[in-house]
Amino acid sequence: MYLNFFNLKKEPFQITPDPSFLYLSPGHKEALASIIYGVEKKKGFILIIGAVGVGKTTILRAYLEKTEKDKLTKIYVFNANISYSSLLKQIFRELGIAPQSNEICEMVNQLHHALINEYREGRNVLLLIDEAQNMPIDTLENLRMLSNLETATEKLIQIVFSAQPEFEKTLNLEELKQLKQRIAVKAVILPLTRQEGLTYIHHRLSTAADKEPVIFTGYALKEIVRVAKGIPRIINVLCDNSLITAFGYGKKKVDIRVVREITRDFGIKIPFYARWRLTLLVGVLLAMAAYWGFQIALLFQAKPIVALQPAKIPVRAEIPPEPEQKDAVGDTVLVQRRVEKGDTLAELIKDVYGYVDSKTIRMVKKANPGIDDENLIIEGDRIVFPVKRGD
Repeated sequence: MYLNFFNLKKEPFQITPDPSFLYLSPGHKEALASIIYGVEKKKGFILIIGAVGVGKTTILRAYLEKTEKDKLTKIYVFNANISYSSLLKQIFRELGIAPQSNEICEMVNQLHHALINEYREGRNVLLLIDEAQNMPIDTLENLRMLSNLETATEKLIQIVFSAQPEFEKTLNLEELKQLKQRIAVKAVILPLTRQEGLTYIHHRLSTAADKEPVIFTGYALKEIVRVAKGIPRIINVLCDNSLITAFGYGKKKVDIRVVREITRDFGIKIPFYARWRLTLLVGVLLAMAAYWGFQIALLFQAKPIVALQPAKIPVRAEIPPEPEQKDAVGDTVLVQRRVEKGDTLAELIKDVYGYVDSKTIRMVKKANPGIDDENLIIEGDRIVFPVKRGD
């Protein structure tokens, strides 16, 4: 839709995992290294933990892309919510053999012989279980028996669990204590840091074009990373929809207004100061409509009206930078200041209170829930400062 408009070769922010866009943060590198080590050293059970959208499935697919196909027999379980019997039958199908019995014990014995044949032919068997937190307790408990299938020195099948954090609570159940004890390798994928989030976006844009295009403003990028809280999948959703919206407006640059429109569409909380500015704009427009409606009505009067004079109503959206009182609560007055180019929160605090310290910064941030980082305030936004009467 927007590729030619932004000079892109392919969509940079698709939701489906694409190894060609692979970005390895330190957490992703650790997870990938854990899989490689655990499988090559035949450690048995390997656990990869991460929240929804951090890139667990992308790492699994990246690993499969890098492995030598003739030395690895992979079995990928997408739907973990299956019985142990159904899981064994899926393993048989992937190995190209038919179970000779429906009895669990007989199927496990047959699988043991099949795995020995794979081992003799120089192939390592890998069972990947995605979204393992959905696997029934009974299946997990029986899965432990597969780790007993081994030679004198090596495990015949390697099992990788990819799961959300709640899976660790499941493993703490008494009936799964033995399974937990057999997990030899574990890695946790954390959300991206702010800098990693920015690098992630730049990486995907440069991969999608001959050279990285400058599409997002700096403030827009910072807002996306802040709202996404380090989750790559959410970053992709916000960036992709921002590009679509900017394309619809015919804008070559995605600015912070476009990003905030997207966050509203997705029901993401908008900072207080952004909502206040929108309310101000609506109020000014209504005032303008009332003023000009009154002026037009005067043109059709038969007699001049002297007693009624239109009140002086501001018709400009521009607000003077001088402090003004917005509201008063008890002994406290809320003073508002508009952020000008080059302003910092510390400078504004010092200007209002005459000093600045960490306690005052925390107080101002508490009065302005939209400020997550005191080092990042945006030109044009409004900040309120609680001031005691008489100060």
